[in-house]
Amino acid sequence: QVQLVESGGGLVQAGGSLRLSCAASGRTFSTYTMDWFRQAPGKEREFVAGIRWSGGSTYYAESVKGRFTISGDNAKNTVYLQMNSLKSEDTAVYYCRATAALHGGLYYWGQGTQVTVSS
Repeated sequence: QVQLVESGGGLVQAGGSLRLSCAASGRTFSTYTMDWFRQAPGKEREFVAGIRWSGGSTYYAESVKGRFTISGDNAKNTVYLQMNSLKSEDTAVYYCRATAALHGGLYYWGQGTQVTVSS
């Protein structure tokens, strides 16, 4: 099992920045990818960014490319999402997800952290 705890959310003005953290514990040795998703009110949950623990390859949704940066600290089993130039459209609950190499890919989700961008 893997437990994920997000932090760093809050209220920020448009154009501002926030850094989200997702700390993983438990059977972290089985995880190979960490991702950030978000869900705005009345919207479906969508992919934001992802990173592979091995190699550090990163992936981004088109809507956040050039503004968000995902990174990881292997020693701390923590992934970060640096969010710059925030827009009101970025307002959502942000969730981290760990993918484990079990059953063709087993997912673990955090409980989310609220990000609100005011204008």
